[in-house]
Amino acid sequence: VQLVESGGGLVQPGGSLRLSCAASGSISSINAMGWYRQAPGKERELVAVITPSGKTNYADAVKGRFTISRDNAKNTVYLQMNSLKPEDEAVYYCNVDVPGWPSDYVYWGQGTQVTVSS
Repeated sequence: VQLVESGGGLVQPGGSLRLSCAASGSISSINAMGWYRQAPGKERELVAVITPSGKTNYADAVKGRFTISRDNAKNTVYLQMNSLKPEDEAVYYCNVDVPGWPSDYVYWGQGTQVTVSS
């Protein structure tokens, strides 16, 4: 399974970006899909996660500003980021959970840089 991310870049405070992550390979189904981020000197943290049925969960820091969505037919997850703040600057990683036995397989994208600066 390969994950290809896109959509990162430089944006001014208050601006918007949309991240995409497409999964490819031998995939019969995908459980949860999510986005994490890691800022310099900090641990990787969960940003948002979405289940196959569309149930979502967000970190408190991004609630009301970020929206996670997915297209199950395309095995793709999106993160719409609005009202970006300097503290949102980080490398963003997508994450997918693929059913497996005896445990699920977890895959990570390569990361995409989001820079928030004027």
